[in-house]
Amino acid sequence: MQASSETLSVTDPIPVITTEDLLKTVIAALDDNKAEDIVSINLAGKSSIADHMVIANGRSQRQVAALSDYVIKAMKQAGHKDIVVQGLEQADWVLIDAGDVIVHIFRPEVRSFYNLDKMWGTELDDGDAVN
Repeated sequence: MQASSETLSVTDPIPVITTEDLLKTVIAALDDNKAEDIVSINLAGKSSIADHMVIANGRSQRQVAALSDYVIKAMKQAGHKDIVVQGLEQADWVLIDAGDVIVHIFRPEVRSFYNLDKMWGTELDDGDAVN
């Protein structure tokens, strides 16, 4: 039995995606698929849970679920495999934990209720808002 050319051998390096590339991948996936109010918050030095937090809106539960799927697929295509997802069943608020980048996708009402932007960003710089 021959190994396909796509399988990695023991000596092949494991592809690694940088935190910055992962962040760009997430934001591009959200933007390309019509997410609203995308905000990136730099957590480096503020928290040990992650280096970046991305918060975005979907207009409905269906769009929140679809945006989550697009983000997860984009991360996997970029080479990031260690992804934990919560809330996809109900899709009011989906949390995608990719280690150094955490993504929150909300319906607008749920986002305004929890107000993570204010809790983590307090005073957002002009460069933090993506749109």
